[in-house]
Amino acid sequence: MAHITDIIKYEGDNSTFIWKHPKEDFNTMTQLIVHESQEAIFMLNGEALDLFGPGRHTLETQNIPMIGKYLTDTTSGKTPFHCEVYYINKAVQMGIKWGTDSKIRYIDPNSGLPLELGASGEMNLMVIDSRKLLVKLVGTMKGIAWDDKGQGFTKSLQSSFRPLISTAVKSNLTSAIKANDINILEVDEHLSELSLTLREAILPGFEDYGLTIPQFYLTTVVLPDDNPNFRKVRELYTVGLQKQVAQAEAEVKSAQLVADAEVRKVKAQTEAEVTAAQRVAELERQTTETEVLKREAERKIISSQAEAQARAIGASGEAEAIRAEGLAEAEVMQAKGYSERDVIQADVQKKYAESLGEFGANIGSGGGGGGNTTMSDIMGIGIGLQAAGAMGRQMGNIFDGMNTTPAPAVQSSSESVKCPACGKMLPANAKFCLDCGSQIVSLAQNELICPSCGTKTLKGKFCLECGASLIKTCPNCGKELPLGGKFCLECGTKL
Repeated sequence: MAHITDIIKYEGDNSTFIWKHPKEDFNTMTQLIVHESQEAIFMLNGEALDLFGPGRHTLETQNIPMIGKYLTDTTSGKTPFHCEVYYINKAVQMGIKWGTDSKIRYIDPNSGLPLELGASGEMNLMVIDSRKLLVKLVGTMKGIAWDDKGQGFTKSLQSSFRPLISTAVKSNLTSAIKANDINILEVDEHLSELSLTLREAILPGFEDYGLTIPQFYLTTVVLPDDNPNFRKVRELYTVGLQKQVAQAEAEVKSAQLVADAEVRKVKAQTEAEVTAAQRVAELERQTTETEVLKREAERKIISSQAEAQARAIGASGEAEAIRAEGLAEAEVMQAKGYSERDVIQADVQKKYAESLGEFGANIGSGGGGGGNTTMSDIMGIGIGLQAAGAMGRQMGNIFDGMNTTPAPAVQSSSESVKCPACGKMLPANAKFCLDCGSQIVSLAQNELICPSCGTKTLKGKFCLECGASLIKTCPNCGKELPLGGKFCLECGTKL
């Protein structure tokens, strides 16, 4: 006779941690179905033996090694032993609420006033050791959930762990507030760090029963708003906050003053640097202008010297040309056999002869009494020639007695002039230099005395001897003026 196959499974709500299947003492061909996030524990005579994970399992000898030796396949298909199956929910139970069962006594460290606080929150819970939870907490019950409302269980995790949670929260919450120097009025800003501290205190108690707490949240710290001590703490906190605000404002003002002073200092340093840079730039500009003026003066000196030298060379060339022309003319006359004296003598004789000829003609025509005119002319010419001959000999003797080279006049040292070209001292009335032939110009017309070296030099902008400036600039209009004047020729400014 074939056995009827039983199927064992659990599809209850997710709030249950452990659930006992109502069917007991099943046969060896029973099918055990375990869903994801579930585990199944096979109990034999009250002892937890095999643990089954997700999947479909047949309860037979080879699949239950720990109890296979106790199972028998009788004609009735029943085992002589008492068998049970417990399902364990391995999913994380979210948002499980917790809270302290009474107020927490807290002494404010700033005022020393006692206060009473309340705390509550939520946590996430999960089974990590199914066998430990079943053996230590469930026992022979039908199952267990967080609260006592599910499945009619006689016991709940909430009632089991409430003393542990309350004790851990009361013991660690106030100490954590003081250890982290948290003001009780600012406790909401530190809920995260307080939650971590409380989880570390509570977790070991849950792990002893095969449970863990993935997340623990302290969501509310209840403050005694109607308590007089709490109002005093709040007032003291307000005064302290006002002091902090005043101190912060004073620090801000002080920092602002320091910043303003620093800004002024930086501004002054910047202005000083700019002024120094401008001064350096101005000095460089003045130096540049001075160098330009110096180069211009040097250029003018060189130009004046070159001009003076050119004039000297021109005068020397002109004198040389005149001298060469005179020498050439003398050589021509010498080549022709006469000199300047012969020309003058011949000219005198000619004039004298003409005068005598006219005189003889007048005598012949007036004293002959009507005689022959031709004879009178001949006589006049003869007389004139004789007179001219006699006069010529007399003039020749006169020129013979004269020296053709006149002796130079004796000049005193104070009546001498210096050649502007070669520097040779010459007589005061000399018009050309005897050495270089340069033209000599009188001091009254084209010369002046250099105020720097004291020598005579041609009129110009610079001295030919030392190169000193021979002009001065009007301080009013800037016109260039010759030395020696007392007033500007352009604007009349006194120099």
